[in-house]
Parts: sequence; C-alpha cells; structure tokens
Amino acid sequence: MELKTTIAQGLHVTDDSAGYDAACKRVLSEKAILARIMKSCLEEYKDCDVNDIAEKYIEGQPQVSAVPVLPDEGGTVISGMDTEDKSVREGTVTYDIRFRAIVPDSEEQIALIINVEAQNDFYPGYPLIKRGIYYCCRMISSQYGREFTGSHYEKIKKVYSIWICMKPPQYRENTITRYRLVEEYLVGEGKEPIRNYDLLSIIMLCLGGPDGSNYDGVLRMLDVLLSNETSEAEKRKILQDDYDIQMTQTMEREVSVMCNLSKGVEEKGVAKGILSSIKNLMETMGLTIEQAMAALKVPEGERQKYMDLLERQ
Repeated sequence: MELKTTIAQGLHVTDDSAGYDAACKRVLSEKAILARIMKSCLEEYKDCDVNDIAEKYIEGQPQVSAVPVLPDEGGTVISGMDTEDKSVREGTVTYDIRFRAIVPDSEEQIALIINVEAQNDFYPGYPLIKRGIYYCCRMISSQYGREFTGSHYEKIKKVYSIWICMKPPQYRENTITRYRLVEEYLVGEGKEPIRNYDLLSIIMLCLGGPDGSNYDGVLRMLDVLLSNETSEAEKRKILQDDYDIQMTQTMEREVSVMCNLSKGVEEKGVAKGILSSIKNLMETMGLTIEQAMAALKVPEGERQKYMDLLERQ
C-alpha cells in the first residue's frame, strides 16, 4: 500500500483552484473509479465485473497531466509522456488522464486508448463535443508510427474521449450521452464489419445533484466524489457502503487534499466578493474603507486582511 501520493509529494501550486483541478484528476485516475466509469459507459465492459476491469483490463498505471508548478509561466508539467500528443504542424495536445485497456473476450489483444477530461466550464467559448471529436482524431492520427506504419490501417486502435462535466446547464444535468460513427445505408445495403468503422466515441457525463432525476449509479458516484459540499468522511462512507470502493491510503490522501483545497477555493471566492463590494461602496458612495467594511458587517478580526489586499491593488 502506498504511503504517499504524487500529488501529496509534489503539489506546490499557489492557486488553490489549480491545485483542486489537479487533485480531481488524481482521484479520477484511480483504477477503482475508472473501472466503474468504463462499466457504465463503454459497451465493451458492460458485462464485466468492475474488479476484473480494474485488475485485468486497464493496462499499467493511468498517466495524469499535472497543473503548472508556476502558473504565471504558462507551462505544463506532465507526469508520464503518454499524456501528450505532439505534432510539428498541429501543436501539442495535453490530455487529463490517458491509459490503455484491453477489450475482454477479443480474439486478439485489442487496446483502447481512453481519455478522461474533468470539465468545470461547459461553455468555454466552443462546443465541448467538437473538442472531444478533435481529441479522438488526434489520438487516432498519433497512432501512425506507434501502432501501425505504412498502409496498415487495419491496426488502428479504437479511442474514447470521456468528459465528466461538473457544472453543466440544467437541461443536461444527470445525463450520459454517447457520440460515435454509425453505418447508414443510403442506397441498398452493404454491411461492413463494425470493427472497421467503430473507431471513436465521445462520452459526455453531465453531473447534476440529488434533486434531479437519474441521480444514481456512476452519476451519483462522481457527484459525491467531486462535490465541494460533501465532507471527506461522508465521501468515504458513501463510496465504501454504496459502491464497494475500498479506500486505499493513497485514495484517502488524494480525497483529503481535494476536500481541503475546495475549502480554499470557496474561501478565496468569498473574499474576492467581499473585496469587490468594499471597492464598489467606496467608489459609488464615497465611503472610507472602514465605513464600507462596517456597512458590510465585516468581522473586526478580518478587516486588516481586506485593508492589506486593497493596498496591493
């Protein structure tokens, strides 16, 4: 049993939100979690036992991209080269979690390349589904020279891009949607073996909450796991009692890091809101900083903090 995690050892990020995103990726990369996502969303594993998926079919250790150690430098530290696709003409794509899996009961050892993205912003300025399609295409094109050479296209491996959307719009809450290539007869019938074209799929898992419908199974598990409001002890109890996920010391530490960082993110958000309100009162009503904080009922013990923050701006 591991005593320390990569994130516990190497997380020196000053931005709590960046650290929280990294912690989420670490937790999602646990094989016990990935196995349940695969069983619920990928038809190749729907009849498999989750323990078999985790122990037999997921190959090696899933590789996780890390956040920049110095966010202002704009670089990205990668744990494992397999999280990058590099192309001179198309640039570099970095995936959150990337690993290979074997399809059970196949005549040959067919590998799946699965990319899991934890997305907090459902509208980042473009349709997420298009990014998912692009990721799948890059994962397929990057197989040239690795999985096949020359004209041996028969060796192309199927790819998945799985998106876990933590804050989707209300109409998408508690839904799982799949996008894939299908055969369509326009004139006559010319059936092709499905393995020759079923090479990419995008899965969108949109989380919601207990107040909505379909709040069950993998959607509930992920919502509990990634929730900012559920305590560490409650997460542990639900995962163990309801999903039979035995929390290793590694996973417990990662969940603890995530919970602690989520508190920091929330506290920073509150502080930012209060600071903005102080400035607005000072500018629109001509109040002094002391008067503005008194009007907002900022506790005496916290007022010096806001005075210091204003001086730095």
